[in-house]
Amino acid sequence: MYFKKNKLFIEKVEGLKIVKKFGTPTYCYSRSKLKNNIKNFQKNFRSINPLICFSVKSNSNLEILKQIKRSGIGADVVSKGEMLQALKAGIPPKKIVFSGVGKKSEELKFAIEKKILLINAESESEIFEIERLAKLKKTNVNIGIRLNPNIDAKTLKKISTGKHEDKFGLTEKAFLNILKNFKKSNFVKVKCLSVHIGSQITDCKPYEKMINVLDRIIKKSNHLYDYVDLGGGMGIQYEKKTKLFNYKRYNSIITKFLKKHKVKIIFEPGRSIIANSAVLFSQIIYIKNTSKKKFIILDAAMNDLMRPALYGSFHNILPLIKSNKKNKKIHDFVGPVCETTDKFLSVKEFSNLKEKEYVAISDVGAYGMSLSSNYNLRPKASEIMIENKSSKVILKRQKLNNIV
Repeated sequence: MYFKKNKLFIEKVEGLKIVKKFGTPTYCYSRSKLKNNIKNFQKNFRSINPLICFSVKSNSNLEILKQIKRSGIGADVVSKGEMLQALKAGIPPKKIVFSGVGKKSEELKFAIEKKILLINAESESEIFEIERLAKLKKTNVNIGIRLNPNIDAKTLKKISTGKHEDKFGLTEKAFLNILKNFKKSNFVKVKCLSVHIGSQITDCKPYEKMINVLDRIIKKSNHLYDYVDLGGGMGIQYEKKTKLFNYKRYNSIITKFLKKHKVKIIFEPGRSIIANSAVLFSQIIYIKNTSKKKFIILDAAMNDLMRPALYGSFHNILPLIKSNKKNKKIHDFVGPVCETTDKFLSVKEFSNLKEKEYVAISDVGAYGMSLSSNYNLRPKASEIMIENKSSKVILKRQKLNNIV
């Protein structure tokens, strides 16, 4: 995404042409950015040769997953639906891991039937259920057990997953007891130690603490693991003031760990792969002036992009045609949904805007479309893929008569 003669472009396609052709609100992806993100992630960890499993919950579009498959990446799924979508995209079952705290019996049964690589279990009850289903099928099932390392990832509270007050994983004591109880099972084989401490993490220190906990647990458990699943969570630069994640440092920490433990590392990245490959195009419906600010009322709403309302997250907004003049009034970019939280951004000044003009909300590829809904009975947006000079629909805009 860049400006050329004050006009916003995605790859070699002018943003204004995209919105005139496809309408708004519309999610628009850059294939070259997606491919580059994948290559960079692979390059950063080439020396440790991990299995990379894309977090499907971050973006489940079939065309995105097909690109993931073509890049040799697997899938981290958290539901039967996501597993079906990953398989439909052609991702091999032996590159799929199944995570989540509340997997239903039918979902576990499906995963067992498809012979996926791992089911990452999060409670003793879940492992008993896996064992029961495996016994009925007269088969062995490879599982991971998720540890809760009680580490503060220093991220948004609502996307922290590695502290004891969070619902995820098992305490050290429970983990070791379960490992002992299932060591001689004929149907469940503990192949993986799994952990995930949160999302949008920009500092290596929480990961370093996590690795130290894993080192201690492996020594204490006296068990041979084939895999250590480190989850994902590496952050991106939503704001210029946010520091870039130090992949070189993280790779160095893991390399030291692997000198002591001969295991295969699994990663579950989502945001770092897909987030900055997409924008959400929206049209300005009205501009409402008050004594203190301008309300820029967009046709995109919190049902289209939930993250700011749900997490208070930051997404930069850019005009499709940049004016050299700036309006120094506070600008509140809001949607038409009947909620005060239907707000995307507040800035002290902005490029001059007019009603019916267009803007692009940036870095929306992760947890944008996948969190969208029909709240206020609003149809879901379309999704467009840009490649060089071409553009194509990868998900049609929902029609109102299909939801009413």
